[in-house]
This record gives sequence, C-alpha cells and structure tokens, in this order.
Amino acid sequence: MKLNISESKLDVAQNFAKYLQGLVANRSEVHIALSGGSTPKIVFDELATEYHDSINWDRVHLYWGDERCVPPNDSESNYKMTVDHLLSKIDIPEGNVHRIYGENLPKEEAIRYSEVLESRLPHFDGVPQFDLVILGMGDDGHTASVFPYNIHLWDSGNLCEVAVHPDSGQKRITITGKVINNAKKVAFLVTGVGKMEKVREIVNRKGNFGSYPAALVDPKSGDLDWFLDGAAARGL
Repeated sequence: MKLNISESKLDVAQNFAKYLQGLVANRSEVHIALSGGSTPKIVFDELATEYHDSINWDRVHLYWGDERCVPPNDSESNYKMTVDHLLSKIDIPEGNVHRIYGENLPKEEAIRYSEVLESRLPHFDGVPQFDLVILGMGDDGHTASVFPYNIHLWDSGNLCEVAVHPDSGQKRITITGKVINNAKKVAFLVTGVGKMEKVREIVNRKGNFGSYPAALVDPKSGDLDWFLDGAAARGL
C-alpha cells in the first residue's frame, strides 16, 4: 500500500492526473474502471483541461466499476457525469467507451456487463484484468457499490452483481472483489474529513475495519495506491 497525501482535493486531482498520464504513456492499450463521486469529477475536469492533448486517448478503454440503474442522461448516472466532465471534452474513440447500461433490467445488465468484461479485457488467472481500477470510499466504508450490509457481494463468484443502496433502495450494478483484486493496479481517491475515521481504521487495520468493504481491497499484484487530501489523512 502506498499513501499519496496532498493538501487539498484539487491537489489530489492534479497528482492523480499525472499518475494516470504516466500509466497510459507506458502502455499501448490501457483498460481502466472508473468511479463516480465528487473527487473523480474534479479529476475528470483536470484531465479534460490539462491533459486533453498530452494523453493519447486512442490507447485508453474506459469502463465503470459501478453504475446506478438509471438512464444514461439521468443526473444520477455515473456515465453522464463522466460525459459532462471528461468524455465530451477529449478525443476518445466511441468504441473505447464501455458503459454499463443502467436503463436495462438490473439482473440482465449484470450478466451482459460481465460478458463485456470477459470479451474486452485481457485475463489473468482466468479472470478479466483491468490495468487500473479507480475506487472511491463512502463515509460508511463502502466501495464500488458493495456496502457493509451486503459485504457478501464482495466474494461473489460472478464478475458483476446487482446491489441495492441501503437507504434509497436504488439498484446498482457493481463489479465484485473478484475483478477488483485481480487488477494490475488499484487506486483509491478519498477526500474530506468525513472519511478520516474510516481511512485511519482501514490503513492501520484497527477498530472495525473488517466490516468495511473498502478494507477488502487487496490486489494480487500488491499495487494499491491511496490518493488522500489532508483532511482524509488527518487521522493517520
């Protein structure tokens, strides 16, 4: 585990964008699973503004680690957020964008997206392998759409599952631990004082860390980065 601590959320975005540029520069083809949330939004703005021309987007294939079961033009769609803040501002081939169809029936879409991962990604140990999985973490310690109450989904034998938000009841499609921990690299983007306590417990393996899905992120490659701002890292 490597900790990358920056002063502000903007600094986190700038540092992560440089990290991503280096990753793409060293590969002829890069498969990345994106996250939703406020921090990735700032990262996307940074990439669109500062790396529009310096990243070869033809090499980049984008997927999503989770998606709300809503149409692609819905304000809650992770895909729409990415379109608004990144995809509409860079030159990336349409065929390189592999979205989750949130408008489909959830169970059918979990199967369909699993098939997309099977067919599009290279494999390692018989499992589709991303070059990079980008993750966020909720105040409750959830990651992707695996929440503490449904933490059993992490160990699913399937590549994708249907999750239900514990408060809203909204259905979501999420990749599982089987896929996340098989990635070459995994990067958490975590900012804000509201995440401080969970970050402290997970990084230091203290308290109730075992009940948080984010604590189960342990890629086989050993390549795990946490990009934190000063507020989220304050408890370390």
